[in-house]
Amino acid sequence: MPSHLTLAIPPPPPHIARHMSYARRPQPQIVRVIDLETTGSAPPAHAVCEVGWQDVALGADGRWELYGEGGNILVNPGRPMPAITQAVHHIRDEDVADAPWWHDVARQVLDPYPRRVALAAHRSAFEEQFCTPALTHGADWICTWKCALRLWPDSPSFSNQVLRYWRKPAGLEHERGLPAHRAFPDAYVTAHHLRDQLNEASVAQLIQWTSEPGLLPRVRYGPDRGKEWREIEEESLVKFLTDRDPDVRYTAETEMARRRGGGHVGRMTPQELLL
Repeated sequence: MPSHLTLAIPPPPPHIARHMSYARRPQPQIVRVIDLETTGSAPPAHAVCEVGWQDVALGADGRWELYGEGGNILVNPGRPMPAITQAVHHIRDEDVADAPWWHDVARQVLDPYPRRVALAAHRSAFEEQFCTPALTHGADWICTWKCALRLWPDSPSFSNQVLRYWRKPAGLEHERGLPAHRAFPDAYVTAHHLRDQLNEASVAQLIQWTSEPGLLPRVRYGPDRGKEWREIEEESLVKFLTDRDPDVRYTAETEMARRRGGGHVGRMTPQELLL
């Protein structure tokens, strides 16, 4: 064979070429927001009847934005739908009679390729009951409710919908976020909160806050209801240290530690407000 002769290698078939091209493309960092509608709040007695999702991705400019169209899947919960939960999400038994089972759809939604860097939900402890580590491949979670307590403490409330109307996130299409208490619209609204949180704090920071109890900006009940924790007397603060609510206990402990470190008691001074 002459030394200058080169062998022509035929191109791969189109279906192989597509996969090769896809594999070479850098995949964006993505956090997937999940929202579930269920028959109740306590598995295994209750089960999923709808799952919705919306991705948020890190762009080339270093900013996080909504990514893709998202979606939803109705799920057969394998049990009758209680009237009290139908009144919330309006999903009926006949709507899910022919729907797939949760174990048949969960992995494709919760652990897709390319793998998400984390999953997110508003009050994610609820979703985590149904989205077990076996289904999520051990994914980290971001709770947008806990992160909202940290980043937007002045909000009058921290529900998904109150944050929606108090913050008025840029780009949120009103009709696309309706009806409330359905899986995709709720995931879509939550994704706007997550996007803005990721543009204020790192993924690692949001995951860390999620791993801790909620840090409440104001007292929830009692004679000091509505006050900032720094405003209440120490006698009242001590009582909250043994509260049944882990978020209340954690917040009281955090405030007590701040005071032990020399922190000011009472309303913030003008100088503190400027910092």
